[in-house]
Amino acid sequence: MGDVVSSHLDESRREMITARTGDVMKEFSDVYEQQYAVALFNSVRFEIEGGGGTQSQLLHRKDPLAGRSIFSGSLFQYLEENRKWRNRFVSVANSYTISLYESKAAHERGLHPKVTISCAGYKALTSMEEYMELINTSLPGIKAKVGSNPFIKCATQFPLILWHPYGRHHYFCVMTEKEQKKWYAVLQDCVRHSNNGLSENCTVQTPAFTDAVRLHRQAKGHYGTWEMMCGAPPQILANLVMETLQPELRNVIGPRLKGKMQQRQRNWMLISDAVYRQVLSQTTGQYEALVEACEAQRVPLDARLRTDMDQIITSKEHVSSKIRALVLPKAEQLLRTSVQPYISSILEALMEPASRGFSEVRDVFFREMVEISKNSLNGGGKEKLGEHMERLSMLAFHPVKMQSCYEKVEQLNLEGLQQRFDVSSPSVFVSRAQILMREQMDNAVYTFEQLLHQSLDAQGEDDVCKAIQRCQDRVLKKYDYDSSTVRKKFFREALLQIIIPYMLQKLSPSCSPELPHFKELIFEDFSRFLLVENMFEEVVLHSVTKDIMMAVKEAAVQRRHNLYRDSIILTNSDPNLHLLGEDPPVDWAAKFGGNEEEGSLVGGLEGGGSGRRRRQVVSMIQLEGVPLPYESCLEVPGVELIPEEDAEERGEDEEDPGLPEDPQSPDSVNEIRDLINPVVEVVLPVSEENQSEMTNGTEPTIATITMDDGVQEDVTHVITLVDVPRKSPRDKTSPQTILQQLIGSKKQEAEKEHQEEAAIKNAIEEMEIVVQEGDSEQIAEVCAAESDSESSPQPPLATNSHPHDDSGFQSPSNEGLDEGKPQPVTNGLNGEDKIIDPVEVEVVLA
Repeated sequence: MGDVVSSHLDESRREMITARTGDVMKEFSDVYEQQYAVALFNSVRFEIEGGGGTQSQLLHRKDPLAGRSIFSGSLFQYLEENRKWRNRFVSVANSYTISLYESKAAHERGLHPKVTISCAGYKALTSMEEYMELINTSLPGIKAKVGSNPFIKCATQFPLILWHPYGRHHYFCVMTEKEQKKWYAVLQDCVRHSNNGLSENCTVQTPAFTDAVRLHRQAKGHYGTWEMMCGAPPQILANLVMETLQPELRNVIGPRLKGKMQQRQRNWMLISDAVYRQVLSQTTGQYEALVEACEAQRVPLDARLRTDMDQIITSKEHVSSKIRALVLPKAEQLLRTSVQPYISSILEALMEPASRGFSEVRDVFFREMVEISKNSLNGGGKEKLGEHMERLSMLAFHPVKMQSCYEKVEQLNLEGLQQRFDVSSPSVFVSRAQILMREQMDNAVYTFEQLLHQSLDAQGEDDVCKAIQRCQDRVLKKYDYDSSTVRKKFFREALLQIIIPYMLQKLSPSCSPELPHFKELIFEDFSRFLLVENMFEEVVLHSVTKDIMMAVKEAAVQRRHNLYRDSIILTNSDPNLHLLGEDPPVDWAAKFGGNEEEGSLVGGLEGGGSGRRRRQVVSMIQLEGVPLPYESCLEVPGVELIPEEDAEERGEDEEDPGLPEDPQSPDSVNEIRDLINPVVEVVLPVSEENQSEMTNGTEPTIATITMDDGVQEDVTHVITLVDVPRKSPRDKTSPQTILQQLIGSKKQEAEKEHQEEAAIKNAIEEMEIVVQEGDSEQIAEVCAAESDSESSPQPPLATNSHPHDDSGFQSPSNEGLDEGKPQPVTNGLNGEDKIIDPVEVEVVLA
């Protein structure tokens, strides 16, 4: 792998990559410094003049994931270094960063993870077909044929893949479909959170950065939404560099790649990842230096703004009026002919899936309320209520429970509008709607918690069900109002994100050459805070805002999708509610003494230094029938050797005859021990008188036993498992006696078969005497058929089974014998008869 990268990325090519990254960062830095001063001016002006939107009716939790982790569990990871599948313990912290450890013990000891993945820019996939479709676009002219094998052979039929257009791909797989669905929901949530954009709390840096990136791309001719505007600023800048650098390198390096198609695709991904890591390292350092330089100038700029704010605002309004006179006629003409006819279509395409998603959020919340009410009516008690409320508090961040809500929005499709308005993909709007849905769910849950806590403190715990019902009704009314407000804001912003870039692209060729003339109207002292490019965009924005507001208002007046009219304002409808928002979050487990459900706590060590236990949002996956899932961190030797979830249900009839039945990959120490020392499980009877002599235990012995195939195996230990109550452990049957009973039982079985055959022959002779001569031949044929079927071979004495197989040998049946009269076994060690009942004996073979 290293040879491939080093051969195509030599020193001269790496220097070229460094130079290209430096050029892009230099251009971006100039734009960022300009936009930083403009963003500071807007921030200070907003602080002085005030303003704001409609007040939310629901409470907002400040830090909902404090002291929490999202998920943890084990899965298989594909290692590029040795092309092996290895078991890894995965922990997803509340930062949504994925950390992979060698084992669960390494995670609990606070060791550093083997791999840490930031999911910004990634896409989660669940099939190799989806992955190969994306891979085929990586190299021009090199595409896999339909049905061709990928360069990675997945260890199970349930893969999980994280794909990135520039960075390294990560391959995982799990054992069952249930695991795959849960992990897929978790990975999608990690990607969704990482792609959410920059923090809005940074009122200067965030708008300065986003405007600088947008203007830089517009200067290159790229208008419209950008899917790779995700992650931290250095990651976004690395994506900005790779947007132009990767195609150039691909055209140069692609034709020089050698080998088969799959090998060339794999090598190109390794090269692309190496380039991306080099670019990311450079953008990280240069961006930090850029921010530090701008922050050093913030204090003097802020002082100048506060001193001259009135003059700056007056100057801006004067220049804006001049630009408006130039731009507005052209903008209105473009608006009438190319934008207004499509506003209603775009709005409807956005409203339908988004409203279904928010409605599903309401339904999920309501169903949880019903479960809590049922618990109260059925007398669940305070501890049960505490457990339910603990789970409810993290409902918004439970990716599996929220998956049905997210899927509703994923149906968003702009169809032909996407090409007309140069929208690369609707995924930007889907992700934003999903984040808003999660926020509204958490607001509803947090408000319900505070209201219920207040109600229980005031009225006591006598009638919890009525208190829950009252709080539920209040929260749902507030949710309906806030949901309408949030959706209308989302629709307006989405329409602006679609229409404004389109209008700028159409108006810039005719208006941009005239803009430098307006710089002369700005005082030099104010030139850092007033840029004609920004004022031009504001004029275009205001020209279309009125039409967008009217379209959204009309939808609300018609009550479409349960939107409220703007005239319906719930001001001070619950004045005491917002006082509860200042209270700390309710610890329901401590309040009601509820115990956490098994698996809901993980001993995660944050930063390797904290020993406190962290509550986990999503419970661990517990596979049925697997006692120690993935604890050994063993290598996975091959695809065929990994058992599937429904292996036991398929049975022997459905097994593929082309695949070997044994061995399978051992998953625990006990299984490895059983492979070294095979165990034969048999069932022997023991008499009631000797029940007290039989006890559980292991006795060393030296003997041999003849298997069904005639091979003699050495016996080193006899393990006795008694499944009847023991009376006394004082006396117990010796291992030699048990071995002789084993051998004797096989002889008894042969004698019993001989007796059954003789009885059948006697019955046939008697029937021939009784019936007439003409019918005797037919009856004889029928009896002969019965004789063949009943004289079929009996099951062997013992079978060498898998350690997890419960189908051991069953002792011969006593059909035809009186119930309660045990039959003697006369082949004991000393030839003595023993009357015995069933026990289980495990014979360990050397």
